[in-house]
Amino acid sequence: MSTEQKSPERGLVLLPIARATIARALNVPLVADETAAWLAEPGACFVTLTQHGELRGCIGTLQAHRSLLDDVKGNAVSAALHDPRFAPLSKEELGITTIEISLLSPTEPMVYKNEADALAQLRPGADGVVFEFRHYRSTFLPQVWEQLPEPRQFMAHLKQKAGLPDDFWAEGVKLSRYTVTKWREQAS
Repeated sequence: MSTEQKSPERGLVLLPIARATIARALNVPLVADETAAWLAEPGACFVTLTQHGELRGCIGTLQAHRSLLDDVKGNAVSAALHDPRFAPLSKEELGITTIEISLLSPTEPMVYKNEADALAQLRPGADGVVFEFRHYRSTFLPQVWEQLPEPRQFMAHLKQKAGLPDDFWAEGVKLSRYTVTKWREQAS
């Protein structure tokens, strides 16, 4: 990820776009400047919504397949209205909802001999991890290390999120990692 992609100024553009997109989906008129040329570049992001420090929605994209502008807007609406773990966000909740955007680096496959080797390679606080086995798949953003600081615990919860037992391991497990640049609104 280039230094330019990590700049704080990008957050000052992306966060208002996400908020305005969610507001419009809730029939609340709000506009944001979408004219920056770099918004047309391919990008993959996650949009995370919280209320009073608690998760309220999180949807994202692991691979860049559309413009960053479209990815932010699509994931913002999905996090607000279509995260299956939560009821759709209401107009009344918009004012107490804090938005965070995580821009992902490309994923890199990990090479390891076994689970212990994979765990030893993880960088707590830095790595987002994608777990894959057959049709099971899950990911945790690097921010999840704040709640699950030990690699073994992190991996166990990642497996559970995929729908597997926390002690599951088999030949054929694929792990990839990525990093993020994140921007967060000030909590209301």
